[in-house]
Amino acid sequence: MHLFTIIFLSFVCASVLVRLWLGQRQINHIRAHYAEVPPAFADKISIEDHHRAADYSCAKLGFGKVMLGWETLWLLLWTLGGGINLIDQWWSGFEFSILVTGIIVIFSLGLISSLLDLPFSLYQTFVIEERFGFNQTTLKTWLTDLLKTTLLVVVIGVPLLSAILWLMNEAGDNWWLYAWLLWVGFSLLMIWAYPAFIAPMFNKFSQLEDSSLQTRIEKLLQRCGFQSQGVFVVDGSRRSSHGNAYFTGFGKNKRIVFYDTLLKSLSAEEVEAVLAHELGHFKRNHIKKSLLLSTIISLAGFAILAWLMRSDWFYHSLGVETASTHTALILFMLIMPAFTYFVSPMFSALSRKHEFEADEFAHSNSDYKALISALVNLYRDNASTLTPDPLHSMFYDSHPPATIRINHLETIASSGVSD
Repeated sequence: MHLFTIIFLSFVCASVLVRLWLGQRQINHIRAHYAEVPPAFADKISIEDHHRAADYSCAKLGFGKVMLGWETLWLLLWTLGGGINLIDQWWSGFEFSILVTGIIVIFSLGLISSLLDLPFSLYQTFVIEERFGFNQTTLKTWLTDLLKTTLLVVVIGVPLLSAILWLMNEAGDNWWLYAWLLWVGFSLLMIWAYPAFIAPMFNKFSQLEDSSLQTRIEKLLQRCGFQSQGVFVVDGSRRSSHGNAYFTGFGKNKRIVFYDTLLKSLSAEEVEAVLAHELGHFKRNHIKKSLLLSTIISLAGFAILAWLMRSDWFYHSLGVETASTHTALILFMLIMPAFTYFVSPMFSALSRKHEFEADEFAHSNSDYKALISALVNLYRDNASTLTPDPLHSMFYDSHPPATIRINHLETIASSGVSD
């Protein structure tokens, strides 16, 4: 057995075992606090809502274990089991050009993987989400979304993939730098195009009709020096009762988007506080920092891929007989999650730091008590557990746990600290 095969299997096994261990820790921690609402929320969250959040979290964690086993099985079948090699040898027999063969092989693998995952997607939407009262999606809507997504992947993905594979084959030793520049440009284009062209394919966006809330929001935007194309309401209730709010786009194409479910559950003061938090991400340059970090990571990824694809052992140790640019790309994309899993706490910690900073900005530009009230309502309405395991939270949570986050806001308020 090749040394890299042993290294790959070691990382896969280690990441799977740690994920299962962390998942069970989370379940045990939630169950241990099942009987009582945390004191900080005793007057805000009912015991019924607390139980619902615990049951929902545990159901998702149990389903996640099954998904993890399924994904790991197919990762090994595609690589060491020879699945990629089989598909590659089959299509190579038709003697298409190397570029066409690469595109067909990659899309064949993607299609098969998507079909294998369909039952799990259906179960998550129509069983788990349905059981806890979140699902609003009909089978017709689900199938329509699937068709639209597939068409987008073909229309957008084929030209991008063709360009990257062409660069890998024809651009010489520095192909990875050119491919990275292409990827960065494509990412910026998608950020710009998503709110105006892609998102409306799936949801209806309308201008905010509540004039008093609109006036309140406009005053907040003026205070914060933020300009956008407008405040929009998206019909998220067509698919789920979960609530959310977000910014999308950049430059003159920025939009503020509220889910209609969020507006129904929060007061005007709470909506303003949530928006102030989102503005905090913009004013503290979190979006720019995240974009810069992703470009650096993608640059490193392309450079590592360029090094690996020149080595025969990379292919042979992962079950592929014939070296090619497209098999190198496939193998790299498949195995990287196992190797990068253990750095995920760093990115989670950075995200939580950004959330604290955005909360501090919201405290300075809105009523912090309204933000706390909004957070409690969101935790309740989205059935988010109030009692996460600290270690599980460290690995996975992009937002601080509810108790810590609210304590942070109250500490800022009592100390008189402003942004």
